[in-house]
Amino acid sequence: MSGASGPQRWVLMGDPAHFSVKGGANPHTRTRWGTKRHVDRERAIRQWRRLRDTLEDLGLRVLVVPPDPEQPGLVYPANAGFMPDLDTPWPRAERRFHLANLLPTRAGEKPHYARVLSAAGIPAATIDERFRFEGEADFFPAGEVYLLTHGPLERQRFVPALAFPPWKRVYGFRTDVRVEPILIPVVAPKRVVKIELRREAHYHGDTALCAFGPKRSFLLAYREGIAPAAWEPLRVLFGEHLIELSDDDAARYAANSFAVEREGQCVLVMPQGVSERLLGQVRERGVTPLTVDVSEFLKKGGGSVKCMIGDLGPVLEESSQGSAGARETKLWTHFDASD
Repeated sequence: MSGASGPQRWVLMGDPAHFSVKGGANPHTRTRWGTKRHVDRERAIRQWRRLRDTLEDLGLRVLVVPPDPEQPGLVYPANAGFMPDLDTPWPRAERRFHLANLLPTRAGEKPHYARVLSAAGIPAATIDERFRFEGEADFFPAGEVYLLTHGPLERQRFVPALAFPPWKRVYGFRTDVRVEPILIPVVAPKRVVKIELRREAHYHGDTALCAFGPKRSFLLAYREGIAPAAWEPLRVLFGEHLIELSDDDAARYAANSFAVEREGQCVLVMPQGVSERLLGQVRERGVTPLTVDVSEFLKKGGGSVKCMIGDLGPVLEESSQGSAGARETKLWTHFDASD
């Protein structure tokens, strides 16, 4: 697919040179005792490179977000924001990326994303900062609609528990449902469907739901990850196109996969370790699954394939790559120097 002509899909990836657990803001980042997990950074860098290479082999252009030791969460740019008309080719100057409002321990990432987008010639907009909103991790196209996933926002803390150890950590979710009226006109005329999440281990919608295939018409869905009242609307919307995930596949973040459609070919880049049964179900839909090992990012940081990719959509290039291409080269030089 790398030799295919036409608009090239652009994505963000965050240089993992400083990947670590800083805030410990989801259940994957901490041990049962509540201590933060330690990242094997060399392993993480190898895995990151493999994912990058896979995307480039599929014909995608990877824009790298430079590392910052104070912002290790930059490796998860799915939280950076979202691009409306995600699958419609546009010149980059006519696209508009809407930046997210991240939780406090990651709020410092926002200007980094804004700088990379500006250097690439892509305009950015902001969302009302009164409302927590974590981008395409919780707001993404699925078939003919956009899914807005949300859950209770909590002050993250330890509380007593009748268990061993005798405490537990409260994490909560990431997107405030009150942001819906702001998002509706941005993606109109597509309809927005709200889906409430209920498992803190699946704290973003893209860890429990994944639309893929032609026109994103198929949906991987983890029933236990969403509120019971939300299941019926999904079943009605997708019918036989809905694939219910097993507990094991959901725990491996099978829904945190990245869908690519180019020149009539559909691919789903998935975390290594998902079941052969699920891979077969994807193939039966005429979609090619590709698996990549990003286990260090899931087991230590709570993000897998899709969390590591910010989708900017297909870009029409009017002439040469110009300054964006020069900027990308500079970023890669920075990354190579940090190895």
